[in-house]
Amino acid sequence: MIKTSSDSLFQPRAHAYRAAIIHTLDDPARVGIDTSYQYFEDGLLIVENGLIKAVGPAETLLATLAGDTHITVYKNALITPGFVDTHIHYPQTGMIASYGEQLLDWLNNYTFPEEDKFADKDYAGNVAEIFLNELLRNGTTTALVFGTVHPQSVDAFFEAAESRNLRMIAGKVMMDRNAPETLTDTAESSYHDSKRLIERWHGKGRLHYAVTPRFAPTSSDQQLTLAGKLLTEYPQLYMHTHLSENRQEIEWVKALFPNHSGYLDVYDHFNLLGERSVFAHGVHLCDDECKRLAESDSALAFCPTSNLFLGSGLFDLAKAEQHNIKVGLGTDVGAGTSFSMLQTLNEAYKVMQLQGKKLNPFKSLYLATLGGARALKLDDKIGTLQPGTEADFAVLDYHATPLMAYRMQQTTSIEERLFVLMTLGDDRAIKATYVMGKALHSRGEPSSQ
Repeated sequence: MIKTSSDSLFQPRAHAYRAAIIHTLDDPARVGIDTSYQYFEDGLLIVENGLIKAVGPAETLLATLAGDTHITVYKNALITPGFVDTHIHYPQTGMIASYGEQLLDWLNNYTFPEEDKFADKDYAGNVAEIFLNELLRNGTTTALVFGTVHPQSVDAFFEAAESRNLRMIAGKVMMDRNAPETLTDTAESSYHDSKRLIERWHGKGRLHYAVTPRFAPTSSDQQLTLAGKLLTEYPQLYMHTHLSENRQEIEWVKALFPNHSGYLDVYDHFNLLGERSVFAHGVHLCDDECKRLAESDSALAFCPTSNLFLGSGLFDLAKAEQHNIKVGLGTDVGAGTSFSMLQTLNEAYKVMQLQGKKLNPFKSLYLATLGGARALKLDDKIGTLQPGTEADFAVLDYHATPLMAYRMQQTTSIEERLFVLMTLGDDRAIKATYVMGKALHSRGEPSSQ
């Protein structure tokens, strides 16, 4: 069941949710696992006016509730912050699971023909509805989203997101070369179209705008210059693009920008690095590039399902941690093969295994929630269940499938249960998704007390 914010459902001023509850307090790689999270086996989450008022043990907080507070009880369930997807393409929803190519051929054979259709705003609007419903079905409440080169694709997306009161970030693709003529703009038109969209949408409700050059090969020097100008003119904007995903792509960048020391240096030259700059992939980075990302407080989006599907390579999370680079998790639909952050974490674990390293479930939870929020400079608003933050949260079902229910019987700790959810879980494991305290997706009915 998907509900939009136009539904006139009565909710009391304060509402409490009872279940097992977990949220991340800090990066386990920085502070150690034991102090990185807060867990309540029998917890209570109190929400008032769309914000989290309190979280803690049910036996303690029940005594503080007003007599008319409605309590929703979720059995065999775990409440977590809503998931944060730091890299995804909404126009690629209809081409997810397209067979048999690596990055550059995949763009030409599948992506560009599909993105052509977004010149039609009605088509874009229909896809935006499907896309956002899929995010909510998978427990994702915030995402950093690519549109297409068409301004109307961004209008359609933001209209759909606004109707659901979602905290979303998106932008119009800037692409003035090395792409089909029907999908190219000009440096000047991309600047003015982006500026109009910024004025219309950035800061409206819970919406934010991202300056979005697709990647260095599809933007001229002039277009990248104007992208940097937009970031200077509007300091609170985001910047969203791709970096060092595929070795063939990297060689192409070297050929197109021979006067720069590397791929990241191209973006750096045009002033595109900064605390709200998110670079998708970063699979093939040298130490100097990692150092510069950290110095500039830029972030990387780790996209394991996409990197495996396109054969791009294995993201080195340990190297990013050593350099203190902010890292979030990205599904990268449609090269990514699932909207589910649980399934994305399943693949992230395997990526680490192939490098002889482990991905602890608490680190996984961090990447999918607070890590993503920090990558987006939104950790004061989302990514945890701390009092005062926005009540975006997901309810995960321990018994979503017969196999999961049976496997959970063998677990003895929250660490084991998290790992089962992140290995066997998918959209079926999301019992409910709440946005500002309102259920926009629910599967079955909880009990009340």
